[in-house]
Amino acid sequence: MNARFAFDLEQGGGLVAGADEAGRGSLAGPLVAAAVSFDYASLTDGDFEVLERLNDSKQLTREARAELYAAIVGRARQIAVVAVSAATIDERGLHRCNVRALGAALEALRPSPDVAFTDGFAVPDCAVAHVALIGGDTRSAAVAAASVVAKVTRDRVMLRLDEDYPVYGFARHVGYATVEHQAMITRHGVCHLHRRSFDAVSYRQLGLDV
Repeated sequence: MNARFAFDLEQGGGLVAGADEAGRGSLAGPLVAAAVSFDYASLTDGDFEVLERLNDSKQLTREARAELYAAIVGRARQIAVVAVSAATIDERGLHRCNVRALGAALEALRPSPDVAFTDGFAVPDCAVAHVALIGGDTRSAAVAAASVVAKVTRDRVMLRLDEDYPVYGFARHVGYATVEHQAMITRHGVCHLHRRSFDAVSYRQLGLDV
């Protein structure tokens, strides 16, 4: 069995949830948080086998993430996703938006889990009791599943936005500060999808206040 499932089961099993985010460090596009709960009492040996490759989404290929996303959707008790726009991040601050999105995703799960984990960050005032796990997406299957759901969801959003804003190349870098993305910002300026509160070289070259 995947060691991440073993970790979750050691916590008492039952309904176990994990929450994680994608897009925290990107220059453009939303931050997406996801919470996934598994009812371990209802999962079969076949379910565990299909989900065996669950891992931190950053350690998986795009193809593997897509396959696992479908497997998670078919086997999770519930999934909740929360997106935060670039404008809101600029207005309220990245960390505040990040932890609030994680908490909102956990609070949207019905019924509430017996055990819940977040990846790295504790969420003040969250109505769902939880444990913040450093490196949670490498330790807990529920957190790893949330990592995959958040990443796949956000990537799909960025692929759709690439159709509306093709000059930035969002389909290739999904909003992160790659050399290509920085060059396109310098050439075309920023759009409303860009987080202007971030300190980017290309922003400074445009003379933007950051």
